[in-house]
Amino acid sequence: MFDIGFLEICLIGVIALLVIGPEKLPGAARTAGLWVGKMRSFITTMKQDVDRELKLQEIQEAIKHSEQYVHQIVEDMGTGMEKLNQPITDPFDNEYSNKNSSDNEDTGIENQPVIEPPDDVNKSSSPPDIPTKTPNL
Repeated sequence: MFDIGFLEICLIGVIALLVIGPEKLPGAARTAGLWVGKMRSFITTMKQDVDRELKLQEIQEAIKHSEQYVHQIVEDMGTGMEKLNQPITDPFDNEYSNKNSSDNEDTGIENQPVIEPPDDVNKSSSPPDIPTKTPNL
């Protein structure tokens, strides 16, 4: 974190021994250890709070995008329902069918073209011979 090596820690210890003295050094080290522990726990809780807030913000953005998506789907469904509620028109109701029905009220077979079968169908042919196998006994 601070990039303090072993020599720097030894130097700090020697200076602390000279300044504080050998009698008060263990108590001072204990107090310094408690302060370092409190700082670490404080930093850890701050990191957790920041992470929690970031996750909350991401969730809120995801919810906002989901709501926009749902609103878009609802609008699309509304337009689809409007199209479904429109009256159904006859697909054969066009200009051509109106002319035929106005010209001739009887739309019978006489207006239909005659389709004749091909010549090959009229010839009678016997079905092909199917060989049968007899079991060897």
